Parts: sequence; structure tokens; C-alpha cells
Amino acid sequence: MKTHVNFEDFEVGFDIPAKPGMDESEIQTPCLILDLDALERNVKKMGDYARTHGMRHRAHGKMHKSVDVLKLQQDLGAAVGVCCQKVSEAEVFARGGIQDVMVSNQVTEPAKIKRLAEMPKYGCRVLVCVDDPENVKALSNAAVAAGTEIEALVEIDCGAGRCGVNTTQDVVNIAKLIDAAPGLKFAGIQAYQGAMQHLDLYADRKEKLDIAIAQVTDAVNGLNSNGLTCDIVGGGGTGSYYFESASGVYNELQCGSYAFMDADYGRILDEKGDRIDAGEWENALFILTTVMSHAKADMAVVDAGLKAQSVDSGLPVVHGRNDVTYLKCSDEHGVVADPDGVLKVNDKLRLVPGHCDPTCNVHDWYVGLRGGKVETVWPVSARGKAY
Repeated sequence: MKTHVNFEDFEVGFDIPAKPGMDESEIQTPCLILDLDALERNVKKMGDYARTHGMRHRAHGKMHKSVDVLKLQQDLGAAVGVCCQKVSEAEVFARGGIQDVMVSNQVTEPAKIKRLAEMPKYGCRVLVCVDDPENVKALSNAAVAAGTEIEALVEIDCGAGRCGVNTTQDVVNIAKLIDAAPGLKFAGIQAYQGAMQHLDLYADRKEKLDIAIAQVTDAVNGLNSNGLTCDIVGGGGTGSYYFESASGVYNELQCGSYAFMDADYGRILDEKGDRIDAGEWENALFILTTVMSHAKADMAVVDAGLKAQSVDSGLPVVHGRNDVTYLKCSDEHGVVADPDGVLKVNDKLRLVPGHCDPTCNVHDWYVGLRGGKVETVWPVSARGKAY
């Protein structure tokens, strides 16, 4: 069941950028639009790939922060559940009816641990990552107090250089503590190599993953020799999922950006040396923007500036045309080079954002389009849920 929105309660241009049935030209900008045909093809393709390779796919909800998109990933792509990065984000999906919810991150603050321990009462399986023995005690105490069960995975630092333990012995030691702790259940290993996802060259990404796979394989063998088995060995992103799928040790993928794509991911190359947005995945997410000024003959100004996007991974790219270029932005404005003067005031452009995740987090709505018409409007359900 999709999120129910009573559109009669909303005013276009104040509460919401569009309503179902409107033409694309009537959408208020700047806003996020989804090419529903492309999105559905991406979702189905990943689902088919995972099934063919004997993998489960746990879709990464931090990318879209949308219960509706996650349910589409379950319906069309057979996603087994969702992974999130924050407790409040996970709660949105749990309250939205998703029954298998992982916080693929550490939860250490007492108030957040308490909320995590209450989440199974929404009727969902709840998982969390651990890299500290003391955290095991805190999670156990909270689960016992809530009368619930939390499943815990040991996180391995397999190259990202952030969270996670580094040795097999550390993995085994923490897994034993989880296995023995009341209210907890040992679920497996979290091993996402995030630092290499955007390396341009396929060979460079493979080199990093070969190291991670060897590390994870050693950890799984160490757990098995101590009588501990992993239900989940999870990782894999849009830039690496084929490596984890062929590893013989991973069994869950955690891809997110593949569904929408962005300009930064689009630049990386596949095994043949082709950009992955030229065949592997389609751009399905765009910032729709309007030309608001053309006072300068060779330069148009659009209404999508810094407040409509994240530029941490570079500027957006104008989709589907090479005669105009997005050059720079300030808070409310984007500057577009228009050397031939082809744009007019009120023309609309589709921009592929540099980085989809934080761009989605600054919007309230997705406007889903099919055949030039607004088919659906979905809330960005977990927008701002950073706790």
C-alpha cells in the first residue's frame, strides 16, 4: 500500500509542487521529478540481477528516504527490506509497514538505543551494527527492558576507514558477546566498502574489493570455527555489487543510488570502459528547474541553486542536451551557459544532481511522471530524520 495523500488538502505552489493529472509544464520549480518508467526499469533490473546471482537485496533507504520508493523496490525488485543510517530514519520505514529494517550504522546514545529497542513493536525485524563490546551491553539492556529482540551484526572496516573493527579476532570476540547477550541475536557481518564506490576505473574498484572480500572471507571462517554462523554477510553498492555477488561469501547487497542515479555515479566506468549511466543504469531522478532570467545574451539564470541540491560531488548536469551547461550556483540561483541563446524565460530544464542522497534530503516531495503527465506525488518520508 502506498502512502495516502489527500491532495485536496494541499495548494500547488505553496504546499506541493504538483498534483496528479497535471502536465509537466505546470509543475512548480525547483522540485524533484522521477521518470517512473526509468525508475521501474532500474528497480526490476537490480531485482532480477540479485535473484539470478543468488543474492538478497536490502535496498538502501538513506538514498531516497521514501517509504513509497522502498515499497516499489519490494514489489518490482523483490527487496527483502531496507537499510538506514539513523534510528529516526529507520523508524519512518518501520512505521510505514516495512518489516525488515537494518540500521547499517552504530547506535550508541542511550536515548537512541531506547528508541531502537522499541522499534520491533511496530511488527518488524530490527538489526543494527556494532563495533564496540560496550555497545553490546547497552543494546542488550535496552532490549531486555523493552521486552524485544534486536539482531546485531559486527561491522568490519574493509577499507572505508570509518566505523568497524579490523581483525578477525575482534569480529569473533564481539560476535560471541552478542550471541551470549539477552535480548540480542547475532545476525552476521556488515562489510560495506564505501570508499571505492566512486572510483572511475573498474580495475581500481576491483582491487579494493579483492582486499575486502579476502578480509570478510577470513572473518566468516573464523566465526564458523567458533560455532557462529552468519545469516547476513552484507555490503555492496552501485559501484561494486558485481564484485560482492561473485565473492562466494556475501549474500546481501545494499545498493541505493542505482534506482535514481546521479552525475557523480554516472561518470564511473564499467568493465568495458563505458559510463554506467550509458547502459547499466538510467537517470530516473531530476531537479526540474525554470529559466527565470535571460538578461545576459549568453547566460540564463534558473531557479535551482544551492537550496535545491547538494554540490558536494560536483555540479548538476543538464540532461539530454549539450548546447547549454550548468556553470555555477548561489543560494537561490543557478547560472547556465547559453552561448547560442537557445533558452527563453520560463523554459524548463532537467538537471541530473551531482549527488542524489543529500539532494533528496532537501526536498519534501517527488513528482512522478509518465508520458509528460504527473502520475503520482510521493512524500520524501524521512526527510530531515538525522537523529
